[in-house]
Amino acid sequence: MATSWSVSGEYMEACSCDFFCPCIPKNVTTPATHDFCKVALTFDILDGFYGSTPMSGVRFIMVAQSKAIMADGDWIGGLIIDKAASDEQVAAVAAIAGVEGNGPLGMFAPLITDFRGLERADIQFTKEGGSCSVIVDGLIDQSIVGIESLSRPGEFVSIDNSSHPVNPRLNFAEAVKNVIRCFGIEWEATGNPNNGHFASFDWQGEAA
Repeated sequence: MATSWSVSGEYMEACSCDFFCPCIPKNVTTPATHDFCKVALTFDILDGFYGSTPMSGVRFIMVAQSKAIMADGDWIGGLIIDKAASDEQVAAVAAIAGVEGNGPLGMFAPLITDFRGLERADIQFTKEGGSCSVIVDGLIDQSIVGIESLSRPGEFVSIDNSSHPVNPRLNFAEAVKNVIRCFGIEWEATGNPNNGHFASFDWQGEAA
């Protein structure tokens, strides 16, 4: 029997590309800044359920490394799930983030050929306006700042109608700190600001 689910909340990401990431406007078919893309996508679920399991308050991070052209596949991937999550919530996140959940993040699954598992850790996530940060001790340390809009005060420069699975409308941001050290994926930004995005998410699906 299929399991209905629905989750909504806030997301941020930072990757190894210089700002502005070249893959978004061309639907992940153009080369990254380097010969790879190393990225962490953080999710803070504010409301939702997976079957009978409440999902409010659950945080998780999807970490990946791709070739220069992300659409070519052969990714490395891994999941970090907040240690405060119950075993039922962990199983729900694994389904939502994979093919089983039949949700937006499932589009990543066929691209990941080397999935390196799941880790439980304390995820500290904060969002204030267009500033977002996430810290997982020893694994992830990222902070991004949104690009303020001059035409719409209080809002941020964004792109719409993208193919990004989180939300087709993404706010642009610069990563002022970007450290990834997990699942054999290593990155620490130096020099030019790295690329970042943030947006709300609102997904529904039925897990097989």
